Amino acid sequence: MSDSVIFRKMTVADVAAVHRIEELSFTLPWTKDAFYHEMVTNEHAYYVVAEMEEGIVGYCGMWLVIDESHVTNVAILPEHRGKKLGERLMVAAIEAAKQQGAVMMSLEVRVSNEVAQNLYRKLGFKNGGIRKGYYTDDHEDALVMWVRFDE
Repeated sequence: MSDSVIFRKMTVADVAAVHRIEELSFTLPWTKDAFYHEMVTNEHAYYVVAEMEEGIVGYCGMWLVIDESHVTNVAILPEHRGKKLGERLMVAAIEAAKQQGAVMMSLEVRVSNEVAQNLYRKLGFKNGGIRKGYYTDDHEDALVMWVRFDE
């Protein structure tokens, strides 16, 4: 099996595969309907999927509003984690955001998720603040991080 990955814009046809990754990744996953809504009715939504020979193995969702991009969710299938796919996916999402006219990107990450924070810092993100009790499953705080593309 090939290890090559294609990064492309998500389509409605990808909703089931992306939802499966979401369910395997989060304690309170988004519904399949939520992803369908993102594809069909949310004019600000833009998702990048990572696709390998066996299908979609990761995704990064963002909302693009004027010149800002906000990452809504990002996940990689558990069996593909630790292979730098998350980094490559984030780089592809950053490039897509730039192509859509964004000059900055922001996101929230669990304060306990040091692996993700380290990846975001490697990609130029800086700490922006704390959202107290942000996560509804356990009320963990979120670290807001952001990066400007023109710095």
